[in-house]
Amino acid sequence: MTSAHRAPVFDGEAPGEAPGAEPEQETELHSGFLTDAARWLGSLLGPAGRDTAAVRRILDIGSGPGVASCVLAQVFPQSAVVAVDRSATLLARAEDRAAERGLTERIVTRRAELPEEFGLLGPADLIWTGNVCRHLGDQQAALRSLASALQPGGMLAVAERGLPPRFLPRDIGIGKPGLQARLDAAIEERFAAGRARLPGATSVVEDWPCLLASAGLVPTGSRTFLIDFPAPLDLGARRHLHTRLRLLLDEHGEHLDLVDRLTVEQLLDRDDCTGILWRPDAFYLTAVTVHTARLCRPRA
Repeated sequence: MTSAHRAPVFDGEAPGEAPGAEPEQETELHSGFLTDAARWLGSLLGPAGRDTAAVRRILDIGSGPGVASCVLAQVFPQSAVVAVDRSATLLARAEDRAAERGLTERIVTRRAELPEEFGLLGPADLIWTGNVCRHLGDQQAALRSLASALQPGGMLAVAERGLPPRFLPRDIGIGKPGLQARLDAAIEERFAAGRARLPGATSVVEDWPCLLASAGLVPTGSRTFLIDFPAPLDLGARRHLHTRLRLLLDEHGEHLDLVDRLTVEQLLDRDDCTGILWRPDAFYLTAVTVHTARLCRPRA
């Protein structure tokens, strides 16, 4: 595991909720991990000094607002990056982000949604995909489609699951101790139910190296990256947690018992010192595992 980051302390007026989508807030928090992961991928792709130059075209599948796209463009300075997502709104934000960082000439966007479309995006030297396969009914078919877009010797990097974010102590002084564990359980139960309803839903053992091998690739290693922001948190991290809790209450509130539901509502109170925007004990800790594999045969 690697990459512990400490956020600067928030010290000022009462923070409000950040504008923009929750995925962008989260990926901003994860930007340090993305840089570490991209550099690790470069070390796997070739000898030091020659690795980044060999990567000419990168696909960022499920790019969202383009945080990973920009990081990949910076770590691989000779590459052209294609940000791929199903949301036109998020792709527009990716274009804005690229422009803000002087990367307009190197980052383009493309809209795609179905796994069958992935194979039409290539060829690529590197494909990055984060938390995409879990939202597709047939995860194995999605990996095969992604693999079909690789150049010979190209690498597919899949970031899936890892450990869910932790941000509260076991006993937070309100409600019943162990709230976060129960929230995680509610989310997991609802996620499993949602996956079963996806078009073409297929149950597979989520052994990612095995799934990558079944897609015709040669696994080249997995690595877990730690994302650690100790208490006290800064404004951006608090805003993200407030948004996360609000979405959790909207999507899962009816499945929580009354005490837990009221506790989450209290955590969302902007004016209460026990709320997530003010608590001195709030932190952010999670881990993301990246699985890699390469195409070690000529394209069919």
